[in-house]
Amino acid sequence: MGPIDYVVIEFPGSRMTGEGFPLLVDLVDRGLIRILDLLFVKKEEDGSVAGLEIADLTGDGALDLSVFDGVSSGLLGEDDIAEAGRALEPGNSAGILVYENLWAAPFATALRRGGAQLVASGRIPVPAVLAALDATEAG
Repeated sequence: MGPIDYVVIEFPGSRMTGEGFPLLVDLVDRGLIRILDLLFVKKEEDGSVAGLEIADLTGDGALDLSVFDGVSSGLLGEDDIAEAGRALEPGNSAGILVYENLWAAPFATALRRGGAQLVASGRIPVPAVLAALDATEAG
């Protein structure tokens, strides 16, 4: 297997345009990632958090998420929904996406065969990278 990552993407005011979904499907179609889980949560104004079914998000006909219906490996549970909810502002929704980096699977397999193991991992936020690049150019 390749490395498994997750992201929690907040939608202010629970407004979702769907603009990113065709790009997500493209990543899957090109074999770069495999979606293991995709679920949505909403944080109410009173702070309560609930999971949403994909069908709950497609009622207006403007956003077709049916391609993602049933995407669930079982890795995400109620504790993950609660954790994601703590990161959200009241009145907002979020998508929780768990995916395997298929592009990295052969590399990871070769490393494991050689006895290597991952001992640290992280992600540098894009704004931090841009700020560092700007500072380098200014200096």
